[in-house]
Formats: sequence, C-alpha cells, structure tokens
Amino acid sequence: MSKTMANCVTHYSFFTIFVILLSSIFQFTKAMNNVFSIDLIHRDSPNSPFYDPSLSFTERMNNSFHRSFNRSVSLCSPSSSVVVASNNGEYLMRYSIGTPPVHTLGVADTGSDLTWTQCLPCKNCFKQQSRIFNPKKSSTYKPLHCSSKMCHAANFPTSCNRMKKRTCRYHVRYGDNSYSIGDLATETIRFGSSKNKRVKLKKTVIGCGHNNAGTFSGDKESGIVGLGGGKFSLISQMGSSIGGKFSYCLAPFYQQKTYIPKSKIHFGTDGFVPGDKVVTTPLARKFPATYYFLTLEGVSVGKERLDFRNVSFSYGEGNIIIDSGTVLTLFSPEIYVKLESMVKSAIKLPTVADPTGSLNLCYKSLSIDKIPIITMHFIGADLRLGPWNTFVATSDSSMCFAFAASYGGQIFGNIAQMNFLVGYDLKNKRVSFKATDCSK
Repeated sequence: MSKTMANCVTHYSFFTIFVILLSSIFQFTKAMNNVFSIDLIHRDSPNSPFYDPSLSFTERMNNSFHRSFNRSVSLCSPSSSVVVASNNGEYLMRYSIGTPPVHTLGVADTGSDLTWTQCLPCKNCFKQQSRIFNPKKSSTYKPLHCSSKMCHAANFPTSCNRMKKRTCRYHVRYGDNSYSIGDLATETIRFGSSKNKRVKLKKTVIGCGHNNAGTFSGDKESGIVGLGGGKFSLISQMGSSIGGKFSYCLAPFYQQKTYIPKSKIHFGTDGFVPGDKVVTTPLARKFPATYYFLTLEGVSVGKERLDFRNVSFSYGEGNIIIDSGTVLTLFSPEIYVKLESMVKSAIKLPTVADPTGSLNLCYKSLSIDKIPIITMHFIGADLRLGPWNTFVATSDSSMCFAFAASYGGQIFGNIAQMNFLVGYDLKNKRVSFKATDCSK
C-alpha cells in the first residue's frame, strides 16, 4: 500500500456519524413520525433512465467495475475534507422539491452529504429531461444568510455571495472533478413511499446549483440525494423524526440478466432489523463524517482465516467503509493478494480470463457447491457471505471473484451486501445485518 493510502487509513482520528440535528432548527414534528420506505432504482435496471439496451451484459458489468475503482480513490483522497465520492452512484431515488412540487430524480449517494438539484437561472448546467427547478416559483424556498450557523457548519467550502443579499454559497467537488456551485437554502422535499404514503420534509437544507459540470450523465438526472453521515445529509436532517434508524435491502441482480428486482431503503421503525439471526457491529468514530466506517478484524475462506492484525496498514479502528454506491469489495493490495490465494486454494479448478478485463480471479461458470463460504469478521459480527455475495457472472460462461485490489480506501461494496437487511441504528452507533431475501 502506498504511503498516502496508509496515512488515509490511519490519520483520521475522529468520525462523528449521522449527527442528529436539533428538531428546533429544522422544525420536524415529534420523533418517529417519518416511517416510510422508498424504492431504489438500480442504474442498470430497465426502469432506470441510465439503461442502455445497446450495451451488452459484459459492457454493463465492466462499466460498474470501473465506477467502483474510481469511487474508491475519491473516498480516501488526500483532500477528502473538500472532495466527496464520485457522483456516479449505483442507485437512484425519485423525489420532488419545492411548493408547488417539481418532480425530479437524483443519484442516491452514501458518499455525499448535500442534497442538491440544478436551479434556474443556470450559469452552467448540464441537460436534464425533467424541468429545472426555479426557486422563484416556490413559496417554501428560503436562501440561507451567509451569517447563519448552518452556513458555517458545512464540511464543504462555503462563501458569502454579496451580489445576492449576502446569501450562503456552497461549492462541492467530486472525486472525478465534477462539481456543483450554488446557494444553500431551506426547502420542502417530498417522497412518495412504497406504501403510497406521501412524506413531506419541511425546511430541509438543500443546494440550489446554478453552476454544475463534469461527468454527470447527460440528461438522466438532476443532482444528488446526500445519504452520507455529515450534518447536511438527508439522514441527519431527518434526525429524531426517524428515531435514528434506517436500513436498506439490496436485491441480487448480477446473476439475473433480464430482470432486476426492486431494492428498498427504509426509514424510522421500518428501518429496524428484527429477529434472532442478526449480527451487529459498532460504527467507528472517524473523520470525515460523510463516510460510514466499520472495523474488520479479518476474513475467512472456509476454515482458513486471514487476520488483519498481522498485516500492516490494514488493521485498526474504522479500517473499512461500508458503501452501497460501490459495486465491488475492495482491499489494499497486500490484503487482496493473500485473500485471492486462499480462494484459489479452496477452488481447485482452472482459471479463465475476465471478459470485462477488470477482475483478477475468474472461472468458467461455477456451481454453488464449488464456491467456499467467505466470512467477514467485523468486531462482534461474523458475517457469512453467500455465493451471490462473492462471485459475479461476467459473461454467459464466466464467473469472477467480486473482490479486488485498490490503492483507494478499503470498501465493503454492494454485491457483498445483497440479500442482507442492513440496518443503521444511529442512536447507538451500530450496524446490523440479517440474511434476507431482498427480491420479495
């Protein structure tokens, strides 16, 4: 591992995750009144505006793997206090903004805090299919003054826009050098939940982007839904109104080439993970607050265990980020080489080249009984991964190990999380996992 990466893994000394903002600031009604679930639209689903039927399955897979590698670098960049993860997340959320409501579609991003959308007037905006939000036509839009506490509380750069009655200007930059610049404001956001319930979040701090550019995908979306852990994230702003609880259940889709089941994110009591077969691990307190750090003590392949305490730079509190926006599970090169060797020893079959050119360990299509059980040993939680969590089909005749080496941050990705109900208890600062059929 590079010296820069080592410093990135070990330097952060404090992580305040999902800060619960005072209800008096955001005027949410009494605790637990927001209990709802929302569909997550996978970007490769036929229901997604990103879906391109001209792409082959192999091409889609290759694109998703490259997004993982790019995201890992930005999640742990040397300037991560001002740079957030790639804007190309894996899931989308539908919502509306303003009064009267303007319907829009944003990238659901656990590597970002600020929820922002493109706004008129546009100094520089990318094309979008939906109508661009005009704050002058919304009765609930209120820009933040540059002297306000919230303007100074951001973990991204802000400044005073003296040309606009001293409003608070924000500047967020992504790891791929995309950016959004505009005004911080409070506004009403509405969600249509999967239970046909309309959820209204009043006086939510959002970004109204007047200057946006980079690798945003053309006319497909209008901005970002920030689901990170900082003060400005949507999760933090809902605070006590969801009782500090949310969860998601990601349906497996990479072995199913024609149909992608819906995944869901749950808030409030809907986010509780019930039952006896639940394993729980603490969230680590590290900086930056945007990311969700867990502590991984080791990985087992069958009965053979790789103990991270014996590997330099890869062990310590908060040594891995859990992220629903990254496809692959990524380790430092020294960890990955050892892990790959263990998997090869367990699967005594000839290897083949990856058709996508991205992954290192591949076989001809494997039967489930040939794939060893891989266990992630988090503090207090041994998480047994199924075959769909560890191997991914990359063509009609090949399956590859869904783990990879990266010089970016270590990340527990979304393939490894599929078919688990993953619950965040923010009050007690812990994450729980329960094996679940997420396609139902």
